[in-house]
Amino acid sequence: MKDFDYSRPTSLQQAIRLLRKPGAKAVAGGTDLLLQIRQGEIQPSLLVDISELAELHGILAVDGKRVRIGAVTPLRDLETSSLLRRRFPALSEAAALIGSVQIRNLGTLGGNLCNAAPSADMAPPLLALDATALIAGPNGHRSVRLDDFFLGPGKTALARGELLLALELKPLPARSGCSYQRITIRKRMDIAFVGVASLVVLDHDGKTCRLASIALGSVAPTPIRAPKAEALLVGKALSRQNLEAAATQACQEAQPISDLRASAEYRREIVKVLVRRTLIEASRRALATET
Repeated sequence: MKDFDYSRPTSLQQAIRLLRKPGAKAVAGGTDLLLQIRQGEIQPSLLVDISELAELHGILAVDGKRVRIGAVTPLRDLETSSLLRRRFPALSEAAALIGSVQIRNLGTLGGNLCNAAPSADMAPPLLALDATALIAGPNGHRSVRLDDFFLGPGKTALARGELLLALELKPLPARSGCSYQRITIRKRMDIAFVGVASLVVLDHDGKTCRLASIALGSVAPTPIRAPKAEALLVGKALSRQNLEAAATQACQEAQPISDLRASAEYRREIVKVLVRRTLIEASRRALATET
């Protein structure tokens, strides 16, 4: 492991200036980054500690409608947030699946996403919820749909000197429900070899699907949406036949590989199972919001 410098900026602009230096890496919780450094996967020349920047903290309701989650907010805060449990429970549930309580107290939402691992547990529910990434850099602020944030394994849309400020979520329509489920070899302290999040918005009759969103993790170079599967559900009842058709289509949109954890064929089958399960749970939750 090579030596590196360390700096803890006191302002966002100072952090951006430091991150423009060649070999600079942002760090907050460090649960992924420090392991990668020890294993020699990356060799930074400078670690920029952004954990104390106020702009990157907290779970806030904005204008009483949108919800903004700071990038360095610990995963444990997402797990226990009453605001998220009430409005976006799938996010709290996904956060609760990551590592141990100790890891969740250190690990951050931004770290989980900026690591750009295809298996990142927070990515599928945020994709299904159509989250927006808020980014700051040398040229000011910009926003990117999360669909466009992941470019490949370990690669994001962040340019040199940019950092992820927050994730922003729009309010869900009435009769909405979202569910995230995953499959791992062990129940805890393990990486998902398939993760699926589904969002369902029901029409006024409580039966017809007005909007569907299906996001897949660990089955492509990046977390992805399954738009063709989503389209099969819009305007239709969530019958067993229609759910099966959507699950089969999502399986075809997946691009899994075989590795030590699971074969590509098995991953495809698990996609079908989890798409069905999450759609059923999401529709149950959508109906529950009416009562």
